[in-house]
Amino acid sequence: MSKLIKTDAEYSRWIQELKERYRYSQIKAATQVNREMLRYYWSLGRDIVARDAENVYGSGFYRNLSQDLKSAIPEAEGFSRQNLQYMKKMYLLYGELTTNCQQPVGNYEDEICQQAVGISQEINDNIIFSVPWGHHCTLIDKYFETGEREIALFYAHKVVEEGWSRNVLKSFIDTSLHLRQGKALTSFSRLLPTPDSGLAQELTKDPYIFDFTEMTEPYKERELKKSLMSNISRFLLELGSGFAYIGEEYRLKVGHTEQFIDLLFYNVKLHAYCVIEVKTGTFGAGDIGQLGTYMTAVNHILKTEQDNPTIGLLICKDKDNVLAQYALESSSQPIGVAEFQLTKFIPDEFKSSLPSIEDIESELK
Repeated sequence: MSKLIKTDAEYSRWIQELKERYRYSQIKAATQVNREMLRYYWSLGRDIVARDAENVYGSGFYRNLSQDLKSAIPEAEGFSRQNLQYMKKMYLLYGELTTNCQQPVGNYEDEICQQAVGISQEINDNIIFSVPWGHHCTLIDKYFETGEREIALFYAHKVVEEGWSRNVLKSFIDTSLHLRQGKALTSFSRLLPTPDSGLAQELTKDPYIFDFTEMTEPYKERELKKSLMSNISRFLLELGSGFAYIGEEYRLKVGHTEQFIDLLFYNVKLHAYCVIEVKTGTFGAGDIGQLGTYMTAVNHILKTEQDNPTIGLLICKDKDNVLAQYALESSSQPIGVAEFQLTKFIPDEFKSSLPSIEDIESELK
């Protein structure tokens, strides 16, 4: 390190700027290389399908193709037999993602429809070719055989938007995020302006999965909250994008009393505070009033002119959806109500295929 960088502040800042620009260019170059590699993989998969190569060249096709590509391009990696099979599946899984326009009426409608298709294709292309290859292999393993390309695309979007690692992706697949996201009962559409209401709704889940707490019944409410705070990174990940933790049992002076908010967060996407109450019991209508009071206090004491109205989220052990909906309609505050589970979420369509206790006992006998 030169003396100049130690004595000249402007020069030192310039060096720092050059370093940051270089690192940014490296990241950008790596991203572009990944995109071009994925485009190549996709096109190779397309060729295999278009040439009907497996039938034309026989049962040893993938072995021969792997050997010949490695020989022709010795510096390249990624041409194993398994990877080549993944390339074909990638093309088949994502090959036709645009919405088909049906029964266009007149030239104007047809032109609008074609524009929508083009936009949809461009968005999907940007997503598909931005997802790391290992993540694609995970999605292919899960959804290729079932042909659930829209679900695969949902998770591909989330990988790009949230920057998930492969382990995080697997975790959210295991807990069926696509069935849970945006499912909380809320009053957002009635009390928040668009597009904030849609974004707020999309940030909710029902149920929330707290299996990372590793808790089993019986447990107390304080124990659950303590475990959530001990696993704050996992808790934030489950809450979703843009949540920043402010405090637990957050103290507010309201009149002559002190009020303590269970959990206080700020969402940078909504530019709003979020008050979260976690209840280990069944939802009660009075819970909405308590949460609404805390939200009003936050709006008066913490919220600034730059912040949007505070939102609330009540997460309980279980709820009656009709009672919860009535309670939400009686409130003037934007609140969501959802359940939590401590064990991994099992979709209803799979529950019927699981053996009962009686079945297991019968097998053991």
